[in-house]
Amino acid sequence: MKGQDWYQADEVAEEYDDLRFSGGGQLIDRREKAAVLAALGPIDPGHRVLEVACGTGRFTTMLADQGADIVGLDVSREMLEQAREKVAAAGHADTVEFLRGDASRLPFPDDHFDTVVAMRFFHLMDDPTPFAKELRRVSRDQVFFDTFNSRSLRTLYTWLLPMGSRLYSERQVAAMLGEAGLTLANEEHDFVLPYGFYRELPGPIARPFRAADELAGETIPGDYVASVSYWDARVADEE
Repeated sequence: MKGQDWYQADEVAEEYDDLRFSGGGQLIDRREKAAVLAALGPIDPGHRVLEVACGTGRFTTMLADQGADIVGLDVSREMLEQAREKVAAAGHADTVEFLRGDASRLPFPDDHFDTVVAMRFFHLMDDPTPFAKELRRVSRDQVFFDTFNSRSLRTLYTWLLPMGSRLYSERQVAAMLGEAGLTLANEEHDFVLPYGFYRELPGPIARPFRAADELAGETIPGDYVASVSYWDARVADEE
């Protein structure tokens, strides 16, 4: 797994949200959360969610606010400490469970969750298919995740990133889903301008660029070179 040691450094965990989701990075945070909420739809009470690579608990807290019965799993003890603090501040300390563990060997029975969410996860995988199979195994219905795209501007700098970054083509994602026993229900592509661009800008300056980016993304060329994809997959019916 790429960058595992990097994510587990104390200083990375403590500064993760401030460095990535403040200023122009707030636009990234807002879009990612909107993608997750749109995919899961109205969450019924008791809807069981596993969030793999929950990190600092951005999505964990949001989904708990929506009424999900959620478990957050991450390999980094330092990230989980940040997540517990965030969830406690939101008043969900007694209703959200966190586990430190390996996503290739999830400690849950088959079909244990209604939905599995894995944001900012698959770009770290050297061999993603076994992980996709494991996420599918514990999900009764839905697996939602994102990837960074091999046809985007991210190809120009991804090798510089300390945590590494695997890029995917649509064909590779389709093959991974097929091998895992998942079918694609919906997909969205966004951010012609890569994440790193927005993080370097103050919010007021980033917003006009984001508006232009969204307009470009509505075109066929803009959609094609988008740097991020959101994939809503469903457990394939067994014949």
